Amino acid sequence: MLLGGLKQLRFQLRTVESTLTRGSWLRSVCRSSSGLPFQEGEGKASSFSETRWKDTAETVIIGGGCIGVSLAYHLAKAGMKDVVLLEASELTAGSTWHAVVGFHQPGSIRIATTPTRVDEFKYQMTRTRWHATEQYLIEPEKVQEMFPLLNMEKVLAGLYNPGDGHIDPYSLTMALAAGAWKYGALLKFPAPVTNLKPRSDGAWDVETSQGSIRANRIVNATGFWAREVGKMIGLEHPLIPVHHQYLVTATIPEVKALKRELAVLRDLEGSYYIRQERDGLLLGPYENQEKMKVQDSWVTNGVPPGFGKELFESDLDRIMENVEAAMDMVPVLRKADIINIVSGPITYSPDILPMVGPHQGVRNYWVAIGFGYGIIHAGGIGKYLSDWILGGEPPFDLIELDPNRYGKWTTTQYTEAKARESYGFNNIVGYPKEERFAGRPTKRISGLYNILNSKCSMGFHAGWEQPHWFYKPGHEPGYKPSFQRTNWFQPVGLEYQQVMQRVGVIDLSPFGKFKVRGKDSLKLLDHLFANVVPKVGFTNISHMLTPKGRVYAELTVCQQSPGEFLLITGSGSELHDLRWIEEEILKGGYDVEIENITDDLGVLGVAGPSARKVLQKLASADLSNDAFKFLQSKPLTVSNIPVTAIRISYTGELGWELYHRQEDSATLYGAIMEAGQEEGIDNFGTYAMNALRMEKAFRAWGSEMNCDTNPLEAGLDHFIKLNKPADFIGKQALKQMKEKGLKRRLVYLTLETDHVDPEGNESIWHDGKVVGNTTSGSYSYSTQKSLAFAYVPMELSKVGQRVEVELLGKNYPATIIQEPLVLTEPARARLQKKTGDSQV
Repeated sequence: MLLGGLKQLRFQLRTVESTLTRGSWLRSVCRSSSGLPFQEGEGKASSFSETRWKDTAETVIIGGGCIGVSLAYHLAKAGMKDVVLLEASELTAGSTWHAVVGFHQPGSIRIATTPTRVDEFKYQMTRTRWHATEQYLIEPEKVQEMFPLLNMEKVLAGLYNPGDGHIDPYSLTMALAAGAWKYGALLKFPAPVTNLKPRSDGAWDVETSQGSIRANRIVNATGFWAREVGKMIGLEHPLIPVHHQYLVTATIPEVKALKRELAVLRDLEGSYYIRQERDGLLLGPYENQEKMKVQDSWVTNGVPPGFGKELFESDLDRIMENVEAAMDMVPVLRKADIINIVSGPITYSPDILPMVGPHQGVRNYWVAIGFGYGIIHAGGIGKYLSDWILGGEPPFDLIELDPNRYGKWTTTQYTEAKARESYGFNNIVGYPKEERFAGRPTKRISGLYNILNSKCSMGFHAGWEQPHWFYKPGHEPGYKPSFQRTNWFQPVGLEYQQVMQRVGVIDLSPFGKFKVRGKDSLKLLDHLFANVVPKVGFTNISHMLTPKGRVYAELTVCQQSPGEFLLITGSGSELHDLRWIEEEILKGGYDVEIENITDDLGVLGVAGPSARKVLQKLASADLSNDAFKFLQSKPLTVSNIPVTAIRISYTGELGWELYHRQEDSATLYGAIMEAGQEEGIDNFGTYAMNALRMEKAFRAWGSEMNCDTNPLEAGLDHFIKLNKPADFIGKQALKQMKEKGLKRRLVYLTLETDHVDPEGNESIWHDGKVVGNTTSGSYSYSTQKSLAFAYVPMELSKVGQRVEVELLGKNYPATIIQEPLVLTEPARARLQKKTGDSQV
């Protein structure tokens, strides 16, 4: 059957290959680092299941796919003695441990057929250079050399990864299983888990058809059964299966005549991948979100019992647009015979990324689920989780995979809408400041959402809608993505001026907020944080460190009354931080109660030189500098609404954050806006706040600091109290770092650019070599230059040092300057008092 005749014959094709085996389906769900299907290999059947049974285990891994066996292998190899893997059905044929696992490595190429796509490749390249990943932006001639069957009329460039390829998932999985068995792991199958019972000591009773095991921790690695396992302990993991189809052709003479294997190809505009399959081709399309299919019945009714050897019915109508695009780009497909059409499930999370790590709210329950491309991730995730489990902290920062990025706001409807969007957007252009709108808004909207929604461009933050920037007369509204300055650039500049010259209001409700109280609360926080615990009525910025001295989190800590604290963190860190604190409470046996009040409290920020004047009209208490000092916290009544007011602002300007009941937000906002009319009050969003914080050289968690950095190299010395009596987490590691000296340091750069600004994660060059990376960036509206933070070697960290920053394929001169670019309002006030200079 010819591909060129698909339009006429697609009805007949729907019945093809209805009896494919599970091994065949592995080809479609197991992918290479290009996200491509693999070829099933040959191997003698081998079983590693044993008759013996263990009543106890250090770690029980549920799920015998490539992710589960990889974790079992890495844990066992690293020396963990009691590792048990439970598989519901069976591990089947595969290679022996000493056999070579067949890995084809022809490389992969993403082709660009539009100028925008070329910009995307350049954008990606500057983020790749400072990593170890080998990748090249190549000319059309090189693309044609590696894929000579390609129609080159539209090809402008290619993104080439020489290390990419495809591997037999069957043999790989069995090789990992054999390795796990060799190092002492117990692999049991069939042993379906029937129940999970948490114990008061944090251990688990894992009940199976073969007996019960008491485990110190359990790991859910069950693929598209992950929801069922989660439900056993009351969790609703946001996962959903989508239908993915691919076609395999018979021998194509032009392919057979090739002297070397074709590179794996991905045509991003056509939204498909294609690779050589023996002497034919394999084509895998990603249809758009209107045409693609979600298996939502599995979410509502569960995975059908025994599913694994079945496939879905193929539907060529859904993928015809993609197939025709492929025939235009690879003309030999028009005459190719189809021998296989496969349609089967791939598990998607809302944002297409997997969920990896310990789960908040359930002790010693870990997950490694949501892998749309399990084979690519298996080796790395197995090692990553093994290191974390054995070492007590993540070996490097992967917060984007944190299972705790989702919460109770993540409904089934949201999961389906986002999975559909993510699958359909698999090959769209990835812009900076990207926004995706499916499934929004969730129930997590602040009391200001209905007031502000039509006036601004909203961003999505951990389920919340938060204003990024506000529309101004004469400027184009809406989300207009670009790799350069776009429609938000000038309006954000006006918001910047608003805060610097007058007064602005910002909705900060997405902050994560925890109440901590109890007789051991001060002792707990002294152990958790590297800073001192603030006195009653005061606030400070404090950091939780890992045992190895890395920055796990940054929080604002406020002691509201003796032993009662309000902790505040960023929206994306809410459950990430809460899990860590809860774990430390249990480990240390602290008599403390912690309550997550994130959804209960709204937060309004009021900042700018007129902030005090506006709020004083509404406040019941004296807000003068002497009466309400910087970093002080007080309960106030503002327009008859009770608030907790903290004199702090991420803008660095005079300002307060007002914490109040969510239901009072609209009334409080209205009163403040009315009171500020004389002062020219207006709104501002997070883009302007970022520009303001960058000018003040304020660090941001997740950018300048995270689990890849320590606080000394990040320039957080002011917040780290090594001389405080408490032996806080990470203290000894920091002392050793200080003795050894630092190898790199965070610096502050200005650079001259042309309509493009640093975002973070770009490469830093010096003398023709990549020497570091930016962490975040912005445009400085006060100096009309770009600003960036960056990590560079110590020898290049002096003020005045010249380096280069790569943006969209061009290197821009940059200079390390003394920070900050603009003094904070408290610093200006102190300097003015000291010098008497009103111009400070």
